[in-house]
Amino acid sequence: MKANKLINSKSLYLLQHAHNPVDWYPWGDEALQKAKKQQKPLLVSIGYSACHWCHVMEKESFENQEVADLMNKDFVCIKIDREERPDLDNIYMEAVQVMGLQGGWPLNVFLMPDQKPFYGGTYFPKDQWMKVLSGISTAFVKQYKALNESALGFGNSLNRSLTEKYGLQSNDSPFLANEIITIARELMEGFDPQWGGMSRVPKFPMPAIWSFLLDMAILNQDKELGKKVCFTLEKIGRGGIYDQLTGGFCRYSVDGEWFAPHFEKMLYDNGQLLSLYAKAFQYSQNGYFKEKVVETIHWLENEMLDSAGAFYAALDADSEGKEGKFYTWTFEELQTLLKDDFDWFASLYGIKKNGNWESGENILFQQKNYFEMAESMGLSEADFQQKLKVTKRKLIEYRNQRERPGLDDKIISGWNGWVIDGLSQAFLALGNVTYKNLANSAGEFIWQRMVKGGELFRNFKGGEAYTSAFLEDYAAVIKAYISLYTITFDPKWLYRAEQLLERVLERFLDKSDSLFYFNDPAVEQLIADKKEVFDNVIPASNSVMARNLHQLGLYFYRDKYLNQAEKMIQLIQDLLRKEPSFLANWANFYLEKTTPTAEIAVTGPGAEEKALAFLAGYRPNLVISASSGDSKLPLLQDKPMIKSLFYVCFNKSCKQPVEEVADALNQLPYLS
Repeated sequence: MKANKLINSKSLYLLQHAHNPVDWYPWGDEALQKAKKQQKPLLVSIGYSACHWCHVMEKESFENQEVADLMNKDFVCIKIDREERPDLDNIYMEAVQVMGLQGGWPLNVFLMPDQKPFYGGTYFPKDQWMKVLSGISTAFVKQYKALNESALGFGNSLNRSLTEKYGLQSNDSPFLANEIITIARELMEGFDPQWGGMSRVPKFPMPAIWSFLLDMAILNQDKELGKKVCFTLEKIGRGGIYDQLTGGFCRYSVDGEWFAPHFEKMLYDNGQLLSLYAKAFQYSQNGYFKEKVVETIHWLENEMLDSAGAFYAALDADSEGKEGKFYTWTFEELQTLLKDDFDWFASLYGIKKNGNWESGENILFQQKNYFEMAESMGLSEADFQQKLKVTKRKLIEYRNQRERPGLDDKIISGWNGWVIDGLSQAFLALGNVTYKNLANSAGEFIWQRMVKGGELFRNFKGGEAYTSAFLEDYAAVIKAYISLYTITFDPKWLYRAEQLLERVLERFLDKSDSLFYFNDPAVEQLIADKKEVFDNVIPASNSVMARNLHQLGLYFYRDKYLNQAEKMIQLIQDLLRKEPSFLANWANFYLEKTTPTAEIAVTGPGAEEKALAFLAGYRPNLVISASSGDSKLPLLQDKPMIKSLFYVCFNKSCKQPVEEVADALNQLPYLS
């Protein structure tokens, strides 16, 4: 099949469609001008390489010549990789939702030649898709005026300001403990007491929610809340959403029990969950959480790590043309491989003769805890876990002979930021220097290869950085660089974070409402410049940036940063009270504003080692600097370096310096 215009793309997703009979174009002037010149509607189809239903629609429709003929005749067809262009995905996803339709991927949107949307949807079966194409083609000719008016209406809706849409207004009321306690309580009303997480189907891990609630449990000394967070993380870790053999989490489960996922593994999920499980281990000392951290990093290192030190974007859900084929097992397959170890393994993971999933396949879904299994087998828990490791290795060796899921090997700066943050937390929790080195290498890769002239780029592939970064990338990388400082105490990471932050303030800030645009408006003229405030699977870029501003404001004594962060949370306060489950990362910042953020300086001989000892037990809501010699960082200035001391300060006022970690920890405040 002759290649279309996607053949020169770097995106794996676009290249997957490069030999479709559809005359696909990448997003750009050529396609946009063609639509205007030929007065044709644009058909914009958005997806990503690991998306199962994207593959299904391609196979059913985009590879079909009859369907392609319809598309080519009456439309200018554009394919977009949502991972390369999340700005366009945000615009047209919102458009479809404004139309009253369900969002998701693949996302298929029909636009007027001026890029304004008038109709859309997600996955369409072939016959339905052909009817949609024919209907829109006819309507574009016979009802052009009505379609244009509809598109104008949707365009106007997309351009409504957030302040208008959600009634946002600055609220300078104080940050109160009872408010954040109420917010946490209301959020937990949606808790699923049987399976953990929120009572929703499908079920997403939503790391921002559980990160906030864990911090809340610690700062409010709420052991019951802490138990519910840990219960959730244990249920996720036991589910089919987690790869029980090699580690790593899938995006979500299609059910309410964490059982059957769409099997794609995304870097951003695993980075956030790595951080969360590391914190949960520090909080609870539950070895099960440590196991998830160790296994997931092992998976990242083995399957997702580029030789230059950064991490790839995603693993596909499909292999051999079937979803989950790489990860699932038949009863007979396991019985043959495991022999005498089959019965206990089947009991542990819920293996059924006719399959526990579809087509006779079994998903590994942990039914019992290790202590129960060990007791039933007359083993110590340590001996059972060793036996389990040996058995897993046998299955991994066999599984590795299968056709592997597709790897999307582009490097995304923001997603690497989340993994760097997760690796940093894992190093603090477990002390494994490999984790620190992995984080450091990825951070250097971004700075050396993906920052040019002070500008961060989003994507890297084939030796080239491309696509100007979006706010989510800047926010995640800045957060990662702050984390890298806390595991190395090398001030270059804070200065790099500050440099990127200054660019964000210069290029992305809308001074009319104190929020940041998702895209840099100067880079490309779009039909709408969006702002992201709702925390989703990835926390809202504005909420991450607000917390970055708060932390860097404390590190550098920069009132400009602190004031900007406060303006942002003040604008969101009223909405936070109404929609806590969609604003959990904002809730975490509100918590940080309610409980004074500790500014900790560790000085003198062995300062860095003592600071790491302090951080080995997780306590939220602090910034920490350490140096055994002179430092230009404001947090460390004017503090003598002769003796090893902890200075615990609040609002630039310090408590009595102490020598021991335990004494410093005792100076940290709680919520109430």
